[in-house]
Amino acid sequence: MSHVIRYRVTGMDCPSCAAKIEKAVRSAGVDEVTISTATQILALNLGADDARLPAVEHAIGEAGYHLDRLTAEAATGDRIGEVAPHTTAAYRRALWIVIVLNVGYGVIEMVGGFLTGSQALKADALDFLGDGLITFLGVLAIGWSLLWRARSALVQGVFLAVLGMGVTGNTLWRVFSQQPIEAGLMGVLAFIALAVNISAALVLISHRAGDSNVRAVWLFSRNDAIGNAAVVVAAGMVAVTGSGWPDLIVAFAIAGLFLHSAWVIIRDARRDIADARR
Repeated sequence: MSHVIRYRVTGMDCPSCAAKIEKAVRSAGVDEVTISTATQILALNLGADDARLPAVEHAIGEAGYHLDRLTAEAATGDRIGEVAPHTTAAYRRALWIVIVLNVGYGVIEMVGGFLTGSQALKADALDFLGDGLITFLGVLAIGWSLLWRARSALVQGVFLAVLGMGVTGNTLWRVFSQQPIEAGLMGVLAFIALAVNISAALVLISHRAGDSNVRAVWLFSRNDAIGNAAVVVAAGMVAVTGSGWPDLIVAFAIAGLFLHSAWVIIRDARRDIADARR
């Protein structure tokens, strides 16, 4: 008889990650899969002794993510069981360091965006704040029920969406009121952002067991690094051309991806809340 088997997914921080994990599950011959970016939980509708489970776990590991099977198979008002690796004091300390790095520099970069007049820096700051908040939720929600994790994620998703819309609206306003940009300071802040992302990855590497988990760390920071590099390129283009358009284009791109991620979090959280209440 089939029932729901749940895993906590480590290394998933965006919709594209969820898509890769779903593809890996389907490659193992399992079609009934639900994955939530809101709660970072993978649910499979399989029998407890289904022979495909090892293949699913192997496929996801090969994709660069780590699974921890939850001890509770139903998530209503009860607490979800947790596994030891994610409750160690050292791992919690590492997560708090990552939270401080992401949220702290996100605030700094947002201020820098206003000082330099760069919309791309503001958009990149949202990415830092988003990552920090996702990690913060993960620390606080260890042992929470799926319902409460989903509720927290819903609040987080709405908050991130509001921030994203604010940056998008401000960027649109800048299209019609071109203002000078301090390209030099913009580039320096983008380079520092790249260093912060690498530092966060290095902090977590020692707490990942096995090659697939090491890959997950870099997958987690890869999108952020790409965003930082785009801001650096935009700063160079602004300096060379004297135009603010490179900054605006990058800002729209980053803010658009950010808003999409926020929307996915909200969608998944609402679905998880509905499922938990059944």
